[in-house]
Amino acid sequence: MNKTFLAAAALSLVAGSVLVACGGSDAITVATPTPLAEPFTIKVMGFNDYHGTLESPGTFGETTAVPAASRPAVGGAEFMAAHIASLKKKNPLNVVVGAGDSIGASPLISSLFFDEPSVETLNRIGLEFNSVGNHEFDKGSAELLRLQNGGCKMTAGVVDPNSCQGAAAGTPVPFEGAKFQWLSANVISTATGKPLLPAYGVKTFNGVKVAFIGMTLKATPTIVTPSGVAGLEFRDEAQTVNALIPELRAAGISSIVVLVHEGGFQAGTLGDINACEGQLAGSAIASIVSKFDNAVDLVVSGHTHAAYNCMLPNTTGRRISVTSASSFGRVLTDIDVTIDPSTGDIIKALATNRLVVRNDPAITADTVVAKIVAGYKSLVSPLANSIIGGITADLPNTRTDGACNMPAGNLIADSQLAATQPAGFGGAVMAFMNGGGVRSPGFTFASSTAGEGNGNVTYGEAFTVQPFGNSLVTLSLTTQNIKDFLEEQFAGCLGQSPTATRFAIPSAGFKYTWDGAKACGARVSNVTLRSSSVVETLVDASGTVQNPAKSYRVTVNNFMADGGDGYATLVKGTDRIGGAQDIDALTAYLADFKASKAAYAPGANVLDAGTPRINRVGTSAICPGGANVNP
Repeated sequence: MNKTFLAAAALSLVAGSVLVACGGSDAITVATPTPLAEPFTIKVMGFNDYHGTLESPGTFGETTAVPAASRPAVGGAEFMAAHIASLKKKNPLNVVVGAGDSIGASPLISSLFFDEPSVETLNRIGLEFNSVGNHEFDKGSAELLRLQNGGCKMTAGVVDPNSCQGAAAGTPVPFEGAKFQWLSANVISTATGKPLLPAYGVKTFNGVKVAFIGMTLKATPTIVTPSGVAGLEFRDEAQTVNALIPELRAAGISSIVVLVHEGGFQAGTLGDINACEGQLAGSAIASIVSKFDNAVDLVVSGHTHAAYNCMLPNTTGRRISVTSASSFGRVLTDIDVTIDPSTGDIIKALATNRLVVRNDPAITADTVVAKIVAGYKSLVSPLANSIIGGITADLPNTRTDGACNMPAGNLIADSQLAATQPAGFGGAVMAFMNGGGVRSPGFTFASSTAGEGNGNVTYGEAFTVQPFGNSLVTLSLTTQNIKDFLEEQFAGCLGQSPTATRFAIPSAGFKYTWDGAKACGARVSNVTLRSSSVVETLVDASGTVQNPAKSYRVTVNNFMADGGDGYATLVKGTDRIGGAQDIDALTAYLADFKASKAAYAPGANVLDAGTPRINRVGTSAICPGGANVNP
């Protein structure tokens, strides 16, 4: 075979062949059939934000208008594999791709085993190319490389007892590593000046090469702990792609697909998985696509856990297909891509988002993948199914009003305050939880399949909501610091990302009001702190800070304390004291609401005095999450 030089650590695949090169300075070119004269179609199957969700995440509708009782059960690794196998039968020219966050923030069934189950199921689902996402860096680049290359997790010089447990699931021991290729075009090792993982992969169809460039969002360091991104540089997404175009063209590649872990949200509330209401206006992904070279033909995106099917303008104004498939294996994007062999270029991309339903009689669960899931479930069940507390109603991780309150976040913030209130543990008087750290679905009242009973919360359910293993940090902030922290929740304000509005959830007794119509620095007012029957005003109704230099002890997680989610003011906190892990604080708090004791009731904390913790001027029911701070 001849060897052809492909720079930037490219990866080459030929349809129907095996992987022939990875991460080196050259790739083996395999002989392919003579190019066809007529256009032909390939099938690209995409998904994003799998997050180690081996089991079904529940029900899901094609729109929010579908009644809850009519929404089918979706997802589960065994059904993802089955749906992809069914789609492959429709076209032998196919490829399966991902847009990041395949690991990290995972349920206990995967995270307890260092996300090896996630990789093993994705291998058998058929994933081929996968961009890195921010959660791929939760445990640092060395751990990501281990998951790519295989081998057991070492702890204190020996194999960790929760690693390489494939014997119970029917997978190889030691851990096999990813059979797909993670791609990291814009993630540069500062030690080498090169991408940490290949910048792109190439697969050949009927003699035509198609490139898949993989990237995470440039802002990854702002949403991952510093240790996770140590030794890495995250570059601009559009600039990275455009810089690769000449190299790809020199290699004879004109068909270019971008897999990027960045996204947006549709406007409105319908959430049709095959719509693009509002054209993702103001979103990070729309901005990135608008700067792409005209050579880019298709974008598979992720990160926001939203589903959409868009045609967005690139730098020339030409509209290209931009897709996202929700999260947790609920949706697959089925894209028919037509290629002109005379030019080697994509001339059409027709995308359809499809629910990964579990009740289609024509789709039978993949037995091999089902065995893997069952094996790991048997290992994790004794811990996962233990009851740790009780609740009286659902506590969703969604924003339940236009002011951006979140019931699940309230419970977590309260647990963190309780863990750090004693003087010896920090002496905290308030706590804040970042909304993005409260994972789906929150706490559900209905019993799970484990059969723990309605209202009971299991350790596995709690871990699903709090999977990061963050530790608590109590620090001192002045009244002015607290005001600034609340102001920097809004997009573009005091260093916050211009495309993200991020409301933290306060503990009981802390209240404030915000007005999105006002300017940066003037949106927050009526900040009060209730302790027993005493109410202290930190910021008055006019927005004036009272006693700006007064110090308060505040608890957050270590991610927030280090400036994560754009909360730069928290870095100024002094007299830091480290605390328990977030999941341990939550477990201890819920123990006071277990069995013979009264269950946790949302809104019942006396410090809340029956009113919401976050209040908003105006009547809008839409909580802002992007660039528009006043929808």
